[in-house]
Amino acid sequence: MPNHQSIFSPRYFALSIGIILSVMAVGFEGLAVTTIAPSIAGDLNGIHLFGWIFSTYLLAQIVGTLVVGRIIDKKGPAAPFTIALVLFIAGLIAAAAASDMFVMIAARALQGLGAGAMMTCVYTAISLSYPDELRSKILGAFGTAYVLPSMLGPFVAGLIAEQWSWRFVFWGILPIIVLSAILSLPAFRKLKVQGTREGNGAAATWMALFLTIGTGIFLVGLGMLPKITGAVLSIAGLAIMSYPLRKLLPTGTLLFRRGMPAILATRGLFFAAYVSTQNFLVLALIDIKGINPAHAGLIVASAALSWCLFAYLQGRWDTADQGRGRNRRIILGVLLLTLGFALVVWIPNVTVALAVMGQIIAGIGMGLSHPTSGAVAFAHTSDDGAGETSANLQFADSFTPGVVIGIGGAILVVSQAAGMTMQSGLIVTMGFNLLLILMSLFASIRISSKKPMAG
Repeated sequence: MPNHQSIFSPRYFALSIGIILSVMAVGFEGLAVTTIAPSIAGDLNGIHLFGWIFSTYLLAQIVGTLVVGRIIDKKGPAAPFTIALVLFIAGLIAAAAASDMFVMIAARALQGLGAGAMMTCVYTAISLSYPDELRSKILGAFGTAYVLPSMLGPFVAGLIAEQWSWRFVFWGILPIIVLSAILSLPAFRKLKVQGTREGNGAAATWMALFLTIGTGIFLVGLGMLPKITGAVLSIAGLAIMSYPLRKLLPTGTLLFRRGMPAILATRGLFFAAYVSTQNFLVLALIDIKGINPAHAGLIVASAALSWCLFAYLQGRWDTADQGRGRNRRIILGVLLLTLGFALVVWIPNVTVALAVMGQIIAGIGMGLSHPTSGAVAFAHTSDDGAGETSANLQFADSFTPGVVIGIGGAILVVSQAAGMTMQSGLIVTMGFNLLLILMSLFASIRISSKKPMAG
């Protein structure tokens, strides 16, 4: 490949740095809130609304992700990206200045809308701006930029909250996102789409809203299990979700149909299983194994190191084989995720060494499969469908983990109500995650080969 073909060559430098900074800002903010949420709820006298700090963000993110994808395919990504930045910044300022829990929840809604739309625009910029041979590399950098905050975010946020105030966490993200805007907006304004795709944008917006409502009802119901009201709400929410899911996602996604549906199903399942396993592994290490939170966080962070390394390596391998080995790398990545999860599924036998080994192996799997699945998805996409594909990729990265973590929490609550120990409940939860990754493995072998499209 010519030497000038780099994501940091003069042609791509500003956009690449801008993308990396925006992803880091969103990733750091999401993980930082996990650390400071108890302090927020305590200071604002809103412990009873604690869960809505996270649920509101997720539900708003669904709307931002799915609605903006259709707008991009008609109008281009520049205006939606600008609006997304404004929403995200407004959410940060409102959160930093929040006087009560309701203002904080509204601020989190703005952040979710902005983050969902912003990441969809970023994926679109990757599809439209970079040639196919560079997409794997920028997607690897994208993943690294999202993963690195997982190593530093919780610690830094906790330190800021302890030394000063949790409000400074939100203020501190503002310079990063503003610098990202300065670097990337000029490149976004140059991006054009043909605007020839047909589709009813209003209908897509309504479907996204119905999906959001259904997801909200479903998550509320899960939180009320095992009460009968919780079961009724969970079933009702699931029923409401099913129709818009089938309408918004490519036909056959829920059935693992070959091509784009299988790509999205594979990615949604392995990413959800990965995030859920990390969350509940931390819980197991702290509550069952007696490891302090800082050490448990370091164990889980070991996955970030291997993810970053292999995200970089897969970009080099992609260049070497000109994209011909992408499907094999996805399957190998999901196989390694399966092995990594299998090592920690039986909680009684999990030691620190075994947990670290499982996380490193899972991180290798993510480094191979996550950026590569994005590159394959864009290779299946024409320029006038880049927005929709970008929305679908972002949806897989945000919606499915939120729902699966909610299901995992419900499994724990129901198992304890049935008289099971926390350890037994965690084994069932980890087993559920392992089942999801096996489903992802099946979907991955149904990703049809396709010659990479010219960038």
